Amino acid sequence: MKTIDKIPTSKIHRASSLLKTGAKVGVNYIKYYGEKIVSAEDKAKERLNKNNAEDIYDGLKNLKGSALKVAQMLSMDKNILPKAYVEKFSLSQFSVPPLSPPLVVKTFKKYLGKSPNELFDNFNTTSINAASIGQVHQAEKNGKKLAIKLQYPGVADSISSDLSLVKPIAVKMFNLKGKDSDEYFDEVEGKLIEETNYLLEVKQSNMVREACQKLPNIKFPNYYTELSSERIISMDWMEGVHLSDYTKKKNKQDRLNKLGQTLWDFYMFQIHKLRKVNADPHPGNFLISKHGELIAIDFGCMKEIPEEFYIPYFELAEKNNLLDQKKFKIKLVELGILREEDTKEESEFLSKMFYELLSLFTLPFQSKFFDFSNPLFFQKIADLGTKFSKNSELRKINGNRGSKHFIYMNRTFFGLYNLMFDLKAKDVKINNYKTFS
Repeated sequence: MKTIDKIPTSKIHRASSLLKTGAKVGVNYIKYYGEKIVSAEDKAKERLNKNNAEDIYDGLKNLKGSALKVAQMLSMDKNILPKAYVEKFSLSQFSVPPLSPPLVVKTFKKYLGKSPNELFDNFNTTSINAASIGQVHQAEKNGKKLAIKLQYPGVADSISSDLSLVKPIAVKMFNLKGKDSDEYFDEVEGKLIEETNYLLEVKQSNMVREACQKLPNIKFPNYYTELSSERIISMDWMEGVHLSDYTKKKNKQDRLNKLGQTLWDFYMFQIHKLRKVNADPHPGNFLISKHGELIAIDFGCMKEIPEEFYIPYFELAEKNNLLDQKKFKIKLVELGILREEDTKEESEFLSKMFYELLSLFTLPFQSKFFDFSNPLFFQKIADLGTKFSKNSELRKINGNRGSKHFIYMNRTFFGLYNLMFDLKAKDVKINNYKTFS
């Protein structure tokens, strides 16, 4: 694979790269309008999506950082994006052009004061995996195999400027209005800044590993602070297959069920016991060992769940609160979805829409066991997303709805549901996490 010797870090250079990508997308649309006149519209649209996905991904992959992270986040929600985008953007999870060996050595000298060959007995300057914010190298020290995560130069410094470029597009897409929308962008920016603080990630990783010791069938690497810095993490090399590769193989159903239960318990334990959760549940963050154990290897994006959000959020998962119209509306107000200034028509429309969404999305919590292999459940979610994306009435309503905490909590559940579906896990015991104190 081709390596990168330099990453654009200035706002001008990054903006220029994004503008070039935008121009390519514009050309693709011109081709699409011409093709749909002479061929079937479905085929023309399919080609448009494929060409746009390739051009957008190619434009983002060399920028890396928050621009590529947005693509990674989008790829997790298979129910919103066309298939071409999901397939292409999924590459940002752990397969993008890596840094060149000279740039790797330069980065080590800057952040640890020595070259990798001075710090380790063996070090492979060619990365094993490369993703949106950093890449992974294999090393050895004192007979122990290590994974070294190296952050791309300039990523942390370009977050604010990248988001300022993305903001106008997001405001239009999600119908956001006024200064009230700033809190949503501040939430995303804050989390991306945290993800570039590798010393914080080491601290969070050790906290989760310590807290989850009693959970069965899950493993975590050890972290080495003396070989880590704000841009470099040294940890145990964990042997295993990426979850996405594992699910492509033919596996016994009982092993898939066990892995699904492990993954579900891990997330429910974090959410309900720790009130802090890994809000980045994509396949690149999990490995499967040869013994069928789940291995969690990334805790850069941790979302704290404040009590004032946690209580109404999960009370809406209770069937009696969904069915009681008065209680239901109270919870929507507490979560910032309904407002006092709403007209009667707006209130009724939003109440009906969220009742429909939540009645479906909270189905796993309505029973003791749930079958995540059922494609009908996920198809209904996709159909509902399509339905509301085409709703003209929804476009008239101010999109600044809901607590800022929805961003990463909903991302967590969308990602988790998709992973559970990929595993085709059946008979998952929903409240099993309660057995672990």
